Amino acid sequence: MEKKGGAYVRRWAIDLAEPSNSSSSTRDIRDPPGFDRSALEVDESSSGRQKKESEITWKVQKAWEVAQAPFKNLLMMGFMMWMAGSTVHLFSIGITFSALWQPISALQGVGKVFEPFQDARIDLLLPKLVYIALNLAGLLLGVWKLNTLGLLPTHASDWVSSLPPPSEIEYSGGGIPFA
Repeated sequence: MEKKGGAYVRRWAIDLAEPSNSSSSTRDIRDPPGFDRSALEVDESSSGRQKKESEITWKVQKAWEVAQAPFKNLLMMGFMMWMAGSTVHLFSIGITFSALWQPISALQGVGKVFEPFQDARIDLLLPKLVYIALNLAGLLLGVWKLNTLGLLPTHASDWVSSLPPPSEIEYSGGGIPFA
């Protein structure tokens, strides 16, 4: 500490509230060892190009993450359907219709799901196809569960009510007359 004008002033303290009246600027201060100021002065066009390329790769990566998200749902829904059992009761029917409804609603909104990743330089066809295929697999899982519950009309006995009644084949052609 140094004594200036009757008050002690710290040598290394900086008062940020007062504007600096000294003629020294930040350019007068030497850079610390290992610091290269020329690295900061990178060409703006190359950094802009790198930023656009990194944005494109980020969008493609996120599109693939969204495309593969139904796989996690598929595993979870399969486990829930297995836990529900094969008897018809409220819980198993609710799980099954949820397994059918989620892929249907996801397939209706494919365009909205991939809308944030739309760009002229990005091809989203393959992620969209994967997304659609995984949702169709979820829909097939729900249909399979309906079949195991016996709620799909797959046997001839399920359609008996829509069949016409059989015609009479027996005829009586003689015998003892009644008098």
